[in-house]
Amino acid sequence: MNLSKTYRVGRQAIPAVHGVTLDVPDGKIVTLLGPSGCGKSTTLRCIAGLERPDDGEIFFDQRPLFSRARGIAVPPEQRNVGMVFQSYAIWPHLTVFQNVAYPLQVRRLPPRQIAERVREVLVLVGLSGLEDRPGPYLSGGQQQRVVLARALVYRPEVLLLDEPLSNLDAKVREQVREELRSLQRRLGITTLYVTHDQLEALGLSDVVAVMQAGGIVEMGSPQDLYARPAHPFTASFLGEISFISGTAASADGEMVEVLTSCGLLHSLRSERSLAGKPVVAGVRPEHVRLSRDRPRDQTNVLEGTVVSSLFEGTRVKCRVAVGDVTLLAYGDELFTLDERLYASIEPKHLMLLPHLAR
Repeated sequence: MNLSKTYRVGRQAIPAVHGVTLDVPDGKIVTLLGPSGCGKSTTLRCIAGLERPDDGEIFFDQRPLFSRARGIAVPPEQRNVGMVFQSYAIWPHLTVFQNVAYPLQVRRLPPRQIAERVREVLVLVGLSGLEDRPGPYLSGGQQQRVVLARALVYRPEVLLLDEPLSNLDAKVREQVREELRSLQRRLGITTLYVTHDQLEALGLSDVVAVMQAGGIVEMGSPQDLYARPAHPFTASFLGEISFISGTAASADGEMVEVLTSCGLLHSLRSERSLAGKPVVAGVRPEHVRLSRDRPRDQTNVLEGTVVSSLFEGTRVKCRVAVGDVTLLAYGDELFTLDERLYASIEPKHLMLLPHLAR
């Protein structure tokens, strides 16, 4: 709670985390999502005990692990956390079994118990039968499973993962991500996950905490943050989106009128408190419909010119210039450069967010 950490380089103070309060529900995955340098890894390392915060408190259930006010700082080895880093850190001179068994050997468990626990966790992560294989003879995905098994073998209370999939290629990363989510659900282990990849955050998490400049901007379920963000940074970081600046003119029932440079738009996705204030209207590309003929009986129809139209296998990605705004749309039809099109947006898909002064 209220966690803060500043690094000092010579006489310069560099704030990394300030005022972060985070609740990780028992048995759930909470993801810290944000760009490089936003403080997410520092927050994780403070929880692990690898960094000492300047202020704040850290609890596991009711057990205090750190409190500056009370002079409590439990060392990392006594926090009972499993941690997986971006680097695999597999010892190449050891076999899979020996790599995974190491934490138990350090804890001086009996050899028979070590063997049982290692076998159990290797089955869990899908490495059964590879016990005797040396580290250098493993694929990237297999190495990541070894690291995960090593973090789970001593049955930690909390699992901490810091960009664990970033070194894998796209296909393997997707496979391991699905396996990790399935494993976490089976074990019910409380997990804090750090990533800059919004697909990982959306696909893995029960709760996402979006971070920027050392603080948490917004927290919520992946579905709510993607579809109903309260902050422009969240909207832009959790996927591609087009923004149109304007003013929320009035509210008629549930519908809000928005005056923009592209014309009058209508939204069903807003707080009534925004009426009369500067706003940004946001729309995801999957909710922009393009057509050569003007749609009949449609609200929010804009006329524009094709800037680009690219085939990407499963979809066509098209950008359309409407006045001083460029709208991004996903579809299944290629258009020609400079072709005139109509872009329509249903009011329920036009989100209104507060305009933040730069």
